[in-house]
Amino acid sequence: MAVYSQVVHFDFITYDDPDYVTANTHVQAGLSLQGVAWAFRTSFAGNWFPLTWLSHMLDCELFGLDSGWHHFTNVLIHALTTVLLFGFLRRITRARWKSALVAFLFALHPLHVESVAWVAERKDVLSALFWALTLWSYAAYTTRPGRTRYMLTLVLFCLGLMAKPMLVTLPVVMLLLDRWPLQRGVRLLEKLPFFVVSIAASLVAFVVHEKAGATASLDQIPLIVRFENSLVSYTVYIVKLLWPVHLAVYYPYPQPWGALSLPAVTAGIALAAVTVLALRVQRWPYFTLGWFWYLITLLPVIGLIQVGGQARADRYTYIPMIGLTIAVVWSASEALRHWPGIQLGLTTAVCAACLVLTWLQLQYWRDSVALYQHAISVTSENYLAHLNLASVLNANGDRAQAIEHLREAVRIRSDSADAHGELGQLLAKQGQPEAAVRELHLALSLKPNSADTHFRLGSVLGALGRSDDAAAELSQAVQLDPDNPDAHYNLATALAQVGKVQEAANEFSETVRLRPDDADAHLNLGIALLKLRRLDESIVQISEALRLRPGFTEATQALEDAKSLKRGRPHDK
Repeated sequence: MAVYSQVVHFDFITYDDPDYVTANTHVQAGLSLQGVAWAFRTSFAGNWFPLTWLSHMLDCELFGLDSGWHHFTNVLIHALTTVLLFGFLRRITRARWKSALVAFLFALHPLHVESVAWVAERKDVLSALFWALTLWSYAAYTTRPGRTRYMLTLVLFCLGLMAKPMLVTLPVVMLLLDRWPLQRGVRLLEKLPFFVVSIAASLVAFVVHEKAGATASLDQIPLIVRFENSLVSYTVYIVKLLWPVHLAVYYPYPQPWGALSLPAVTAGIALAAVTVLALRVQRWPYFTLGWFWYLITLLPVIGLIQVGGQARADRYTYIPMIGLTIAVVWSASEALRHWPGIQLGLTTAVCAACLVLTWLQLQYWRDSVALYQHAISVTSENYLAHLNLASVLNANGDRAQAIEHLREAVRIRSDSADAHGELGQLLAKQGQPEAAVRELHLALSLKPNSADTHFRLGSVLGALGRSDDAAAELSQAVQLDPDNPDAHYNLATALAQVGKVQEAANEFSETVRLRPDDADAHLNLGIALLKLRRLDESIVQISEALRLRPGFTEATQALEDAKSLKRGRPHDK
């Protein structure tokens, strides 16, 4: 709590936090029956984890959008999981100090900063809490078997899966624990309901990812490349456990892709050698448990089924690293059992290093600018970091720097529709409309069904006076995203400019339906209705504009015109 206390002053970041909290109206509404129903039905953000959604809703119910408290909830859950992990390990191994060291490393290893300091990774800390609770309950069940304890273990496992499907490998870990330290033999039939639930959760996760378009196709990332990256990632995570430096929020996939490289072959040989050793060393069962815990729990996120564009992520080690630390701590303790002084010195040095490095790593999570700048400095060709940093700089008013980072993103990923679209929008704002149009056309050639890009292109064309072309693009935007009030408003403006007053009135009407507090939309709808000689309706809309914005000069003049015209035509309806 002392090390992580600084997060109460941290901001939300612009990577995933908007989807989960800051731009999610369902979450911001807090806990309600409608919110609970949405949490269980939705596959928003490419995931199904109702318990995580409910957790975010509870935070908003209690704290609103005070980012510090959202961060503090993550820290509190992480601390509770740490205590449960220590209690569980001590209970099943009777080794107090080894269990304490594993729990300490779980609590304060720099690799875990991402999971704890990132509000959007609530799913990580929450699922790990239920992982620890499930194992605690399982340990109680193995001590005194009974239907109630068995069902409690299964229910806790299901709740964990509803926080994040990462827990699908937990039944295999339970089998490993049966061998050591529980020493109760392999009881596969006993785990059958857990495996059934795991398979069901895996299928749901796969279908939801596919539906959301979150999984990369084999054309995008070939299988041989995924296999190569998986081998390298397994070894990189081990290296980062031992030497946790140059940690970043996003690690770009290596390009160009090719056949198996020397690093992948080397990593494969090393992994195979350690696996054979783990199978053959019978007198160190803790090494076998820890190694296979690591290999198996990392399997769902190792990249063979690629979700997202990252090569690897520190947050993926949150649960797998427990296995590695068990293997390392118990093995080192055994190897150094005759040298207690060395054990104490080494343990003290490791703990002190983790304290310092975790404190420093936390600094990069204080806001989005610091986070993305750090990622750019410790990785190469980081397209996403440049793209996200550009968005933040633009929001902060530094458009020139934002454009530079977008040009870098386009250089790294020339096939990125998002980067071309963002660059086009900023060039338009910087007074370079022709260059903006070129970038936006390129973005549409890469992603033809992007409502956002059609909207941006239509808006730029409208500013250039090409109203017919603008109307065509904006019509595409509203067809693809009919709930975007800005698209309806800009389309209405373009239609009005080319004399299609009735169509313009229809679009202004959609704008006020979607955004009823928009005084400009009410005024423009009133003016369009005035031109159509629908005077009573026009007066209502213009009056509403004045109510929303008292002293609105244009609305005052328009209202006088409408009333004047109505007095001249008393029978008009």
